[in-house]
Amino acid sequence: MLTLEFIAQKLSEAQQNAVSTDGYAEIEIQASTKLRSAAVLLPLTYFQNEWHILYTRRTDKVESHKGQVSFPGGASDEGETSEQTALRETHEEIGMNPNDIKIIGRLSNMITISKFRVSPMVGVIPFPYAFKIQNAEVARVFTIPLVWLANKNNYWEFSFGDSNRSVIAYHPYDGELLWGATARMTLNFLKTLELIA
Repeated sequence: MLTLEFIAQKLSEAQQNAVSTDGYAEIEIQASTKLRSAAVLLPLTYFQNEWHILYTRRTDKVESHKGQVSFPGGASDEGETSEQTALRETHEEIGMNPNDIKIIGRLSNMITISKFRVSPMVGVIPFPYAFKIQNAEVARVFTIPLVWLANKNNYWEFSFGDSNRSVIAYHPYDGELLWGATARMTLNFLKTLELIA
């Protein structure tokens, strides 16, 4: 049984030994590139007798990453901490009250090819929840069980073109395709919990 205490402990241990970033896209970003700060919430919830991660699917109306599965999040405002950004964006996108989210840790920053330094914050949320979805940005809110996400038969990693950067993609779950940076953050979380090697 994966307890909340175990998850928080593993996140704490990982944070003490963390590198500044997971190196995902650093190889394609020049040292002189100015990166924008951003944060996402990796929302963890326990229901139907197992842990799930909550995701959103972006609408086709957003400026970037149209129709993609993502975590609630976005660019940081001036003077905001990563935790404040993740909580604010989650409230704006899916209407979740920040007081209903218990931040229990964070993962290593991820530098994306879109020139963001993203800080993934892990928070426990209640579920089901009366979400108030921002329809211009979010098309759907859904969860995927942790056990399914950790099953190696459900995802694969591949390289494309001349890039040294690999891409992670999951098989569709409930009609949703999890891939790219969000899939990589998911796998980083699963590795932190030692659910995958």
